[in-house]
This record gives sequence, C-alpha cells and structure tokens, in this order.
Amino acid sequence: MMTKIYPRTGDKQTVYLNSIVKDPQIKIGDYTIYNDFISDPLLFEKNNVLYHYPIHQERLIIGKFCSIACGTKFLFNCANHTLKSLSTYTFPLFYEEWKLDKTDVVTAWDNKGDIIIGNDVWIGYEAVIMSGVHIGDGAIIAARSVVTKDIPPYTIVGGIPAKEIRKRFDPDVIKQLQTLKWWNWPICKIRQCIPYLAKGDINKLRTAMKDS
Repeated sequence: MMTKIYPRTGDKQTVYLNSIVKDPQIKIGDYTIYNDFISDPLLFEKNNVLYHYPIHQERLIIGKFCSIACGTKFLFNCANHTLKSLSTYTFPLFYEEWKLDKTDVVTAWDNKGDIIIGNDVWIGYEAVIMSGVHIGDGAIIAARSVVTKDIPPYTIVGGIPAKEIRKRFDPDVIKQLQTLKWWNWPICKIRQCIPYLAKGDINKLRTAMKDS
C-alpha cells in the first residue's frame, strides 16, 4: 500500500488514489493517478464516486498504473430507478413518507453490480462509468464518453454510449501484453523496462521477462 500522495513536487492537482481513498469498498492499485484542475483531488470519493451508499456494499475496483482524468464519474446502482416498477418514482426510498417497510428500500433501484477497472487503463476528461461495467486492461476511454457496457482489453472507445473505435494493437501484441502483465513486475524491473514500454517495443519487453 502506497503512502505517497503526490507524484510530482509542487503539483497538487495529481494524486495517487490509493493513498487518499478511505472507503473499504473502494480498492485502488499502486501508481494509479487522478488529476483534477477544477476541484481538490483529495475529495475524489465525494466528488467522483457517486451514489455509492453503504446499503449495497458494492465495490469500485481499479487496477495499477491507471490514469484517470479530471471530472471522471463512477455512477453506482443507487443512481438507478428500477425498471420493474410501473412508476419511475422511488417509493421504497421514501419509506417513512409512504409507511413502507424499511427493508424494501433496495427495491427502489436495479442492482447491476460492481465497477471493475483493469490495469493500465486511461479514462479521459469527464467520462462517466456506469454501475456494473468491467473495463479490461490497457483500454482507453475517450473524453466525455458514457460507458454502459463492458470494454475488452486494449480497446479504444468513445461516444454516448461508448462504442469501440479500434483496438490499440494487433491481436498478437494484445495477447503478449496480457501474458506479460508488466504492471505486476517488481518496481525495479518496471523502471528498467520503461524505454521498451514508452517506445512500444514488445520484443524487448518480452525478452526482459525471460531474462528475469
């Protein structure tokens, strides 16, 4: 577990998320960053993880080395109004007003499950990730996209709702990256391999794994 909050000296807009998140239902991998030039990034849980109430115990899981841009929102199940009802009004939520059983409050919305983000994912400015969505390793979410469905690894998506634009790499490279899982390597080895990662040299990255 990291304790360092700010990756760069003098930059208070960018934080390592797992150093500031307190909610046990939110799990963030090492080196995942959030940047906010409008609000205080230390308020990520309040401003960006929305409708995340204890009653559901739903989880937000984000992997390692993700980059999350300013204004990204994660909308959880309590933002939903159930579609099973003949009315859109959330009567069970206002059980006192309507003299309903308090234990039925969760029937006011549909439960679509946890939000799970893989490793090395880049989420663009003001993107919205809806409840139940799983985003694969290495995916890229374009600015202001609304993600309503699962995104495969190393896929670029955009739009409302977000749709596939293209794959980042050919299938063979994607398969190799999913096998290598460089984000799980020791930090000293990752540091050594940064030139290969930055230049897109999959062959040298693969060789580095074999030499370890």
